[in-house]
Amino acid sequence: MSKMTTGRLEAFSDGVFAVIITLTVLDMRAPSGADWHALGPVIPVFSSYVLSFVYIGIYWNNHHHLLHAAEHVTGGILWANLVLLFWLSLVPFTTAWLGQTNYAPVPVAVYGVMLLCAGISYFILTKALIKHHGGDSLLARSIGSDWKGAASLVLYIAAIPLSFVEAKVACAVYVLVAILWLVPDPRIERAIRD
Repeated sequence: MSKMTTGRLEAFSDGVFAVIITLTVLDMRAPSGADWHALGPVIPVFSSYVLSFVYIGIYWNNHHHLLHAAEHVTGGILWANLVLLFWLSLVPFTTAWLGQTNYAPVPVAVYGVMLLCAGISYFILTKALIKHHGGDSLLARSIGSDWKGAASLVLYIAAIPLSFVEAKVACAVYVLVAILWLVPDPRIERAIRD
């Protein structure tokens, strides 16, 4: 019996990422006026879109590198990937709610829950791939301790209740996590190249 390669999983996931970005941008409406003041009401919607676009880009980039370090997948890995894609598919809804309510506490908390669940799902996907490939595999060596993943989860857990105290500070935590991940993580690329 031949092993399933990562090609179909990556192609399917790339399609879902593209749909998520498309649906997220569709919630943005042009301002009704034609002067600079007309932009004021759409700034929260636009800034929530930018944050979500960055997050989808981060997940797409890391997912791409993760699958390039993997050689094959199992049914369990396919399901772990679908769980990740499920949580990310909520990005358009949570982004729209966040921006349209001008960062009200409940939408900020729900956005954080979505980020937390996506982060946990990515962690599970990574662990499933490492378990399948072995602790001494290229994939396991390239992932290492994954301190950024652990730090992200801790920050999300802290930001969710903070949303009800100071929603804008919780949003700043979400931005901080995104900045943490914007710095490229060269581990997988370096491991594949070597």
